[in-house]
Amino acid sequence: MALFRHLSWFFKAHLGTYLIALAMLAGVALLNVAMPYLIGQTIDQLIAAGELDQSVNNYLFLLLGMGLLIYLLRFGWRLILFGTSYQLGGLLRKRFYQRLTRLGPAFYSRHGTGDLMARATNDIDAIELAAGEGVLSGFDGALTFILVLFMMLVVIDWRLTLIALLPFPLMGYGFYRISRKVHQHFQSALECFSDLNDRTQEALSGIRLVKAMGREDAESEQFNRIAAKAARYNYKVARSEALYEPVIYLCLTTSLLLILGYGGWLVWQDQLSVGKLASFTLYMGQLIWPMWAFGWLLNIVERGSAAFTRVDELLQTKDTISDTGGAEPNGHALQVEDLYFSYSDDTIRVLDQISFQLPEGKTLGIVGTTGAGKTTLIQLLMRHWQTATSSVHIAGTPIDDIPLQQLRGRFAYVPQDSFLFSLSIAENIALARPDASPEAIKRVAHIAALDGDIGQFPEGYQTQVGERGVTLSGGQRQRLAIARALLTEAPILILDDALSAVDVHTEQQILSYLNNGTTTRTQIIVSHRLSAVEHADEILVLNHGQVAERGSHQELLNNEGWYSRMWTYQQMEAALDAI
Repeated sequence: MALFRHLSWFFKAHLGTYLIALAMLAGVALLNVAMPYLIGQTIDQLIAAGELDQSVNNYLFLLLGMGLLIYLLRFGWRLILFGTSYQLGGLLRKRFYQRLTRLGPAFYSRHGTGDLMARATNDIDAIELAAGEGVLSGFDGALTFILVLFMMLVVIDWRLTLIALLPFPLMGYGFYRISRKVHQHFQSALECFSDLNDRTQEALSGIRLVKAMGREDAESEQFNRIAAKAARYNYKVARSEALYEPVIYLCLTTSLLLILGYGGWLVWQDQLSVGKLASFTLYMGQLIWPMWAFGWLLNIVERGSAAFTRVDELLQTKDTISDTGGAEPNGHALQVEDLYFSYSDDTIRVLDQISFQLPEGKTLGIVGTTGAGKTTLIQLLMRHWQTATSSVHIAGTPIDDIPLQQLRGRFAYVPQDSFLFSLSIAENIALARPDASPEAIKRVAHIAALDGDIGQFPEGYQTQVGERGVTLSGGQRQRLAIARALLTEAPILILDDALSAVDVHTEQQILSYLNNGTTTRTQIIVSHRLSAVEHADEILVLNHGQVAERGSHQELLNNEGWYSRMWTYQQMEAALDAI
């Protein structure tokens, strides 16, 4: 029952609600326990009177009133108890989502989207069930068992009760063995469900590639294999759960045979009345619910425990990036001094001895071969990864000392892969500023050379872009992301190869605005196309995580290094394309 201990904070917060529900449950249990006794009294009174006299009628009306009261109490406790457990599910999902938003790339590199979705849905449903059905089964089952046992032991006949309890130890041992199997199989079923979610999410996200590569059959085969494995474990769970009921009925049937035999002998010896034997038999029938409740309790608690382990693992995951700073730098000039970085515990440094100064209002270009560390450097500036030392400063303040929200609010970032939500074009542009006016949205769309494309859509700015912007081309998605970044008006603009999907003419149109002196933003432009950085105040050429060359465009051309060779090659390529 460790699950209930882990959830004690919730039970304490809703103690009053649970007490009301438990009081209703107790009322139902007391009335249920009283009814067999009253039925027995009614039978004995009827036998004694030989007719339906007033006393018998009084018993019958009392039983009818108790039945109606049981109905009302049952409705009340269900409404209160299950309604409260649904609140637990909502609260856990809220905490789960908040935790996800605070974890960095290091966490998401180890966990798939499908697995996280499974934990937020299927796993929390199992915990929610334990907080509702579990409390019901545990409290009502235990109370009913105690009351029924009291009536059987004290009110009717203690000898008959001891005979009836002989098979119960075997039932307890059976429950113990079954609950262990349920926990083991359900844990495996949850993991398989996560794998199934992961596979489904990947296939649907890449459905166009799947179709283009003709992998429909291969993907279906892989999906079916994982689905079959999940089905096997779910079948094992169901098979284990199905053992509870036979164990209960075998033990209770054995008890019933014992009490009918011994009870009949007591009646024959005039040591027990027929009415009391009938009451005792009815009480044995009422023991079915407590026994079933204990089995169901063990079942859902084991399910909830397995699910809670997976959910709590995420909730207890520490932030990959600490957010304890309180400094507010005056300005946004960037200083990077001897920056180095390695992913995880890798000894290979992705970046090594990176240093540069970027005054306010200036432009820095970053170029280099694929895998040189350009994007990693950008992510370190925004603290998406934690560095070993405070090598990055804004206006002389280490970025570790700046609150994360304030730090990242200083950057307008356009990544390589522009992510769009299933909203309209206008809503995607105004994502960071939902209150932006239509005029402001159109202005940044014009700067990003997107307004012409939008004008060709039937619904204009209200056009829905589809999931991940599937209805737009790669160049349109990039330009929409640029417009979104420009609308934020953050002091530092970062374009991380954000012009790779647009043609040279459109690229120059966008860059001409950024370089025409009408903006005071600090700019960092990462690009494989060197024409995008030729107007930068300083250009860094990265090679294997180190600065191989640095200087202005003209200085790098004069050095006749990698930059000069690549520039000549790209110019020749552009000239050939123009022919």
